[in-house]
Amino acid sequence: MTTNSTYSIAIAGVGKIARDQHLPAIAAHSGFDLVACASRHAEVDGVRNYKTIEELLAAETGLDAVSLCAPPQVRYAQARAALEAGKHVMLEKPPGAGVSEVEALRELASAHNRTLFATWHSRHASAVEPARGWLAQRTIRGVHVRWKEDVRRWHPGQQWIWEPGGLGVFDPGINALSIVTRILPRAVLLRAATLWVPSDAATPIAAELDCVDTLGVPVRAEFDWRHGPVEQWEIDVETTDGLLSISEGGKRLSIGGEPVELGPEREYPSLYEHFHTLIANGAHDVDVRPLQLVADAFLLGRQVEVEAFGG
Repeated sequence: MTTNSTYSIAIAGVGKIARDQHLPAIAAHSGFDLVACASRHAEVDGVRNYKTIEELLAAETGLDAVSLCAPPQVRYAQARAALEAGKHVMLEKPPGAGVSEVEALRELASAHNRTLFATWHSRHASAVEPARGWLAQRTIRGVHVRWKEDVRRWHPGQQWIWEPGGLGVFDPGINALSIVTRILPRAVLLRAATLWVPSDAATPIAAELDCVDTLGVPVRAEFDWRHGPVEQWEIDVETTDGLLSISEGGKRLSIGGEPVELGPEREYPSLYEHFHTLIANGAHDVDVRPLQLVADAFLLGRQVEVEAFGG
């Protein structure tokens, strides 16, 4: 196959993220042709629509790829069905409800000679690669992450985020962890965590993580869904050559207090460009490190009950 091939693709899970990001990114990419969607409660104009991915896969026998945008609790079953049907699979973040699920999918994709792409859209923010390149040549003294927003603004009425596998505040927080694990030159290890869990939920509304890299450099992360009205999506990296700061979720970068000029924001278009290249080259991209840190937080974290969220 060549990188100018056009692949037919379907989306499973037509919610806010699919409409806001995936559909426009696919429409703008000449290498993909959206032919079908699967969703229990929504349809997309101009394509064939099905209620379940099983119905879609049974009918769309010539389909090349599937992009999965449903909540993580159902991601494994959907991905397994698509891979066993011979389709390439792209996973919205987080790639699964658990690390073991994603590892099983990696093995299944290899067995069927299909591409599996576990996406981390924040890694494709414009500040990430320049930050990674600059930090590669520096001595790092410490990292401080502040990832705070209002859950009622960003997840209105979405009960799945409070259920087991929904991750709670780690749903946005994992975006920060995906950036940190990309820009730092060494692995990050969790040492302790505190999780604040509403009395009517199974997942945290706030969390603090105390981590180190493999040389003992401190990496601290603060996540909070009770913050607003202005979001705080910031990562500061202190080095011997000054402070590197990422802000606005990866849209802004400064070094030593001076802004760095960046290219345009195109996270999801970049994801689909990468997916296309992976398919063309028969390759995979499955990095579970951000999800592993979240899993470690649930394993090692001290849980503190707080007032009910109340929906």
